Amino acid sequence: MPSRPSTAKPRRPAVIDPVTGGSADAAPASQGRRRAMATIAGASVMTLVDPMVKAGAWAAGSDAPEKTEVKIGFIPLTDCASVVMAATLGLDKKYGIRITPTKEASWAGVRDKLVNGELDAAHVLYGLIYGVQLGIGGPKKDMAVLMSLNHNGQAISLSSKLAEKGVRDGASLRAHMSREKRDYTFAQTFPTGTHAMWLYYWLAAHGIHPMQDARAITVPPPQMVANMRVGNMDGFCVGEPWGARAIADRIGFTAETTQGIWKDHPEKTLGTTADFVQKYPNTARAMVAAVLEASKFIDASVSNRRKTAETIAAKSYVNTDMDIILDRMLGRYTNGLGKTWDDADAMKFYQDGVANYPFLSDGMWFLTQHKRWGLLKEHPDYLAVAKKVNRVDIYRQAATAAQVPLPKSDFRTAKLLDGVVWDATKDPKAYADGFKIKV
Repeated sequence: MPSRPSTAKPRRPAVIDPVTGGSADAAPASQGRRRAMATIAGASVMTLVDPMVKAGAWAAGSDAPEKTEVKIGFIPLTDCASVVMAATLGLDKKYGIRITPTKEASWAGVRDKLVNGELDAAHVLYGLIYGVQLGIGGPKKDMAVLMSLNHNGQAISLSSKLAEKGVRDGASLRAHMSREKRDYTFAQTFPTGTHAMWLYYWLAAHGIHPMQDARAITVPPPQMVANMRVGNMDGFCVGEPWGARAIADRIGFTAETTQGIWKDHPEKTLGTTADFVQKYPNTARAMVAAVLEASKFIDASVSNRRKTAETIAAKSYVNTDMDIILDRMLGRYTNGLGKTWDDADAMKFYQDGVANYPFLSDGMWFLTQHKRWGLLKEHPDYLAVAKKVNRVDIYRQAATAAQVPLPKSDFRTAKLLDGVVWDATKDPKAYADGFKIKV
């Protein structure tokens, strides 16, 4: 179990403002007052004096967490930040729990520990949860997406050897593959996961069939750079900071960011089993509320993002240089080939709650891609599966406790880089079957 790094703010009784990260102790009492509000699910009306009084209402009586010590697994990636910060800032205590982040080696390991109960919850790939729900990519078990942890912030990297031959993007990769006939290998992090879906979508959008024209392999995120260094693959899709690390180590370049594939795409979730939610509903709600508070903190300011980068850079978390993490957290991108830009659509942890809401349409999209690539042999009941997995009820309760805005709908639409529009309210079967390149 990793120890918490020295960069973490020590826990203390003072109220931590989840937006500014500063102490609220010095604020006049009048600023700490809150209007009376109704609590969730018919609970009594209470007057909220300050955030800690509010927290007490959700940590006592019938709302008290059934389990107060929770282990949340994570993979060393930038987007584990809200789980780590919820613990290191003491925001978990506000909701009557103590979160212990536990560092895991691979997504397969996260899956197995969730399924067998070694982990209470995890920072986990959206598509992994859906894969387990339907029995693809591992054992079949009812699962739960409690919230989305972030949007954007992943990248597709290609090797420096390809750059030397003039490859710069998807179009030039396809042209090169047409000229130089050989076996090409691209890596993703888990067969049903987000990185596999972004990689396959991007290749197919440029006329490259990810299964017929190339070979796809699975590599854990922290091992991507080392594997490309020794020539095991021509490219990979992974979360930050490993795309930036490939550039810093001069072994690869960024051919595409995932926000370039789908602006504000769903990425990691706070996932658990359906059994856990059934047995510990108050604990599940408390976890979500604490991570929401951390999400607010991270996105509130540049200084908060810097503090977050310093914290998660520690050996017990991501274990890489803080600057490698921070630049892309702030949208300061370089592609490794001389191009630099400020990306307004870099990784988002909060976005007024939009980045956290478990939209049913997001889960349904992953199912369409699982069907597209042959992971599912038949069309599932897309909406029914999403309603079962995405625990919108738990999220809404936690969001109200953490004073996080809620969207008007459980669905959102998007136009991806190939111009195809995803609208879950129409016909997901036709969408999944409508791609020219598929299995």
